[in-house]
Amino acid sequence: MAVCSTGIGLSHYVNLQQEAVLRPIKSPNFTIVNVQVVNLRTSRRAFFIRKKQRLEVVGLLNPEEESQSGVVMTTILRENEASPVGKDVSDLDPNYVPKLDSESGGGGDLVDGNGGNGKFGGGGGGGDNEGDNMEEDEFGPLLKFEEVIKETEAVGAALPSDMLEAAKNVGIRKLILLRYLDLQGSAWPLGFLMKSCSMLRNRMLADPSFLFKIGTEIIIDSCCATFAEVQKRGKDFWAEFELYAADLLVGVVVNVALVGMLAPYVRIGQPSSSQGLLGRIQRSYGALPSSVFEAERPGCCFTTKQRIATYFFKGILYGIVGFGCGIIGQGIANFIMTAKRSLKKSEEDVPVPPLLKSAALWGVFLAVSSNTRYQIINGLERIVEASPLTKKVPPVAMAFTVGVRFANNIYGGMQFVDWARWSGVQ
Repeated sequence: MAVCSTGIGLSHYVNLQQEAVLRPIKSPNFTIVNVQVVNLRTSRRAFFIRKKQRLEVVGLLNPEEESQSGVVMTTILRENEASPVGKDVSDLDPNYVPKLDSESGGGGDLVDGNGGNGKFGGGGGGGDNEGDNMEEDEFGPLLKFEEVIKETEAVGAALPSDMLEAAKNVGIRKLILLRYLDLQGSAWPLGFLMKSCSMLRNRMLADPSFLFKIGTEIIIDSCCATFAEVQKRGKDFWAEFELYAADLLVGVVVNVALVGMLAPYVRIGQPSSSQGLLGRIQRSYGALPSSVFEAERPGCCFTTKQRIATYFFKGILYGIVGFGCGIIGQGIANFIMTAKRSLKKSEEDVPVPPLLKSAALWGVFLAVSSNTRYQIINGLERIVEASPLTKKVPPVAMAFTVGVRFANNIYGGMQFVDWARWSGVQ
């Protein structure tokens, strides 16, 4: 016979072959009297405990077996309260659900032989309710399927399959739904991408300034790269425009990856239930924060180990992206340089950079330097966006994003040149 409680001492039980007797014990807050279960055949037991309230302790009979035993049911009272009132229950209905006899209303948490919700107890409680209230304050009430369909049909829109499934199973927060309905009605190509690209959609739903951050990164990096290319190539800039265009294109891809892989995103639907290798990988990845400093929300909390694992995992992803872009970008540049020199050679021609070595440099640089710098940037932006000043004056966050990313691009460009020289690539 198992009993769980927080705040009252429930122990010293004797479990006999066909008889379980719970000995009376006194505590500063409660008196427990005469709880006995005789010849009880059960495979599941459930108890309600609530501090400062009267409640009933009931054993649930196994519905699969015919019971021939009785249950003596006793109330638990605060000390100095009226004498306990008990009643006998015979032939208890297998479908019977115990109810809390509370003077102040409310209910308790059900704890059974298979576990429970871990929130049982006595000192204040309200953990789950408090988390739900916090989430409701931030994202609005949880809409049921019928309410979601009503809101969707009101604007003549249709939900993607994964959002529709989530609405059927668990519901959708009102703010998330309204944000999607607003964005999917945007002009092309944003409206089209919101409907067809879940990666963009989920990040836009979590952070409406996501596209602004990507655009800021691309514009700043492109401007800085153009200025550096003009200074470096001088009068040969237009003659070597193909090299500049290839570098610029690769830079755009890298910038999208740098910002996108660390951006927070809305987790829609249930984790994969597959027990295979791919399913386990998906669940492990889904449990990690998008960046080391991603903010916690009710129902979405991260441990220190998960944050540390995120740093290394994102480093690996950054390294793969850097190596791939290095192969493509440097491969295009080397091809153009080799083609031009086959037609016209010059003593001033610089050696063609080694392809694999250059790609490896890009991979290591993004995995170590870029990963660290962009993790810090995300953390700083999170602090600024959550500040009282930004909530009153939203453009403050946008100005900070521009400033910090501009400084990061300047520093990152100078650092890459140093790494390239140290490695012998340039």
